[in-house]
Amino acid sequence: MLDYHIHTLPNGIRIVHKQVLHTKIAHSGFILDLGSRDEQPDQLGLAHFWEHMAFKGTDKRKSFHILNRLESVGGELNAYTTKEKLCFYSSVLDKHFEKSFELLTDITFHSIFPEKEIEKERGVILEEMAMYLDTPEEAIVDEFDNVVFDTHPLGNNILGTKESVSGFKKEDFQRFIKDNLSTEALVFCSVSNLPFEKVVKLAEKYLADIPAISKPRQRVAFENYTPKAVTFEKPISQAHCVIGCPAYALNDDRRIPFFMLVNLLGGPGMNSRLNLAVREKHGLVYTIDANYATYVDTGLLSIYFGTEKKQLKRTTSLVLKELKKLREKQLGSLQLHTAKEQLMGQLAMAEESNMGLMMMMGKSILDQGHIDTLNEIFDQIKNTTAQDLIDIANDVLREEKLSFLNYVPVKG
Repeated sequence: MLDYHIHTLPNGIRIVHKQVLHTKIAHSGFILDLGSRDEQPDQLGLAHFWEHMAFKGTDKRKSFHILNRLESVGGELNAYTTKEKLCFYSSVLDKHFEKSFELLTDITFHSIFPEKEIEKERGVILEEMAMYLDTPEEAIVDEFDNVVFDTHPLGNNILGTKESVSGFKKEDFQRFIKDNLSTEALVFCSVSNLPFEKVVKLAEKYLADIPAISKPRQRVAFENYTPKAVTFEKPISQAHCVIGCPAYALNDDRRIPFFMLVNLLGGPGMNSRLNLAVREKHGLVYTIDANYATYVDTGLLSIYFGTEKKQLKRTTSLVLKELKKLREKQLGSLQLHTAKEQLMGQLAMAEESNMGLMMMMGKSILDQGHIDTLNEIFDQIKNTTAQDLIDIANDVLREEKLSFLNYVPVKG
């Protein structure tokens, strides 16, 4: 059972903590309900740029002092940006938890965005973009968002564009934070051996002076999806393909059954249907997988593989054949039982990661207002029927709903 505690400060910041007695490591972080989809057209990439700039100077620290603060005691400090979240987090020995808490508070709320550091980090991000473009298996997955979501903010690349990143100034970060930061839409989450009372005491010490900020925000819902088939020639040696379509939103009752279906189709197990049919039986790919991402108003199914250009059509046909099987052939009782057991085992092992658990807790509180226990998720999996899965397959996995994005080697 997921035994966690939650406390809300007068300024609206929520503290979420799980005590794990057998660990000496304290994982913690601020998760903000704010991501790239919340950027205006002239701000593309600004949330991700802020992630970088949080380490470049605060009211009382220069960049070196931020980076050295936890590294010098063997800890780690990091951050990430997604379409809907921004997170600053750390891992340290439990005796350094307060040091970590204070530093995370400093970089989250007191960054000053020095102009010289903006210029240096601009070059770093442009290099990050270049590296990403040189990795087609990553670039195509991100570009597929644009194929499916088109001009909607979910279709924008988290990194932004070369043009947008090249133009950001200090005042752009300040305006973005002023327009979007809300103490009611951020969570401090932690997993450690510390008692909850101590975490709350530190929260009151370091966060009490943060003024209450309420910024109600209505995200533009995605609608009017149009399937597309797009092919680009690239200076690459292998063809890459992503196939997919919109799927269920975060709080849809069909989310867990669909996740189970996607796991059966192309999850991490070597016994996934796509891996067995395309790699093991025909030897056409090295990697093939299916993923399901959820957002507050929609979701996204994506199936990725890379293969020889001459095998692209054949491999695509095999993928469509597996989707057709899920639509037309109901799972037998043994197949259904195996699919459930496999997913429950994978989820249980994922919860063994205290860092992952910490992030999941914060995200769940922001998205749902509560955290589902593993047993509650298991109950949803156990209650899923073979008919549920075939109904979902016929709702989402219809061939006419699918979009295709191909990268193929340049002719010559």
